Amino acid sequence: MSTTWDKILLFGDSITQDSFNQQRGFAFSAGLQHEYIRRLDVINRGFSGYTSRQALKILPHVIPSPSTANIRLLVVFLGANDSSLPGAENKQHVPLPEYVSNLEQILKHPSVTAHNPKIVLIAPAPIDEHLVWDDDKTKGRHAVSRKNAVLKQYSEAAVELGDKLGVPVVNLWKAFMAKTGWKAEEWKESEPIVGSLEMPQNEELVRLLSDGLHFNPAGYQLMLGEFLKVVREKIPDLAPENVPLLLPLWNDAAAWEVWDAKHK
Repeated sequence: MSTTWDKILLFGDSITQDSFNQQRGFAFSAGLQHEYIRRLDVINRGFSGYTSRQALKILPHVIPSPSTANIRLLVVFLGANDSSLPGAENKQHVPLPEYVSNLEQILKHPSVTAHNPKIVLIAPAPIDEHLVWDDDKTKGRHAVSRKNAVLKQYSEAAVELGDKLGVPVVNLWKAFMAKTGWKAEEWKESEPIVGSLEMPQNEELVRLLSDGLHFNPAGYQLMLGEFLKVVREKIPDLAPENVPLLLPLWNDAAAWEVWDAKHK
C-alpha cells in the first residue's frame, strides 16, 4: 500500500502560476514546498490572465475528487486582474460586487467542500502604476490599465469576505504597503496613494514588484512569510512543524522498527 501524500492546492492567476519559476530567484510555491517537504505536496493551479469569473468556471475541472487526492489546505489568490479598470484595454475588469460573489462561490463550491479543507484567502497586493504604465505602453495600450487605489478596494473586499466567512486572510496589501512607509491612518481618499502615477515612484514597490504587478523574489519572500504567519496563528495544526513527516528519517531506529513491523 503506497503512502498517501495530502495536498496544499494553490488556486489563482499568473502571480500563482509564476510562483514556481526560479529564473529570477526565490518564488513562493517553491519556498512553500520546501517548508512542507515530506509532509504535504504543493500543487500549483495558477492560470495566467484569469479573473475570478473564469476561475469559478473552471474550478470543478481543477479540484480533484477526494477519491484521488486529499486537499488539506486550499489557498485562493485572485483579484489582480479583476481590479483592472472598467474599459481598460486588457478587458479583464470584473466589478467589485461580482468579484466578492465569485470568491464566495469558490470558497463554498461543492468541489471544495467535498474535501473539507482548511482554506486561506490571499488578498491582492498593491501595484506600482509607474511600472504598470511602462508595461501597458509596451503592449500598445493608450492608458494605464490599473490604479493602486482600486487595488486597495478589492483587497479590502477580500479581507472583509474572509472575516464574514471565518476564513483566514493573508493581507498582502497591508504587508507590502507597510514596507513603503505609507500610513493608512494619515491618508485621505482625496489624496494620491503611494504607487500611483501622481506620486514619485516608491523604491520598495520597485523592489517587491517586477513589472508593477507581478512579484520579484522579494515580493514572494514577503508573501511566504505573511502566509506562514497566518497559518501558524489561525491554523496551527497545519504549520509545517506540526505536520508529521511521512516515512521515517534515515537514522530514526525506532521509527524504522514501527515501519518494518507494519510492512512485513
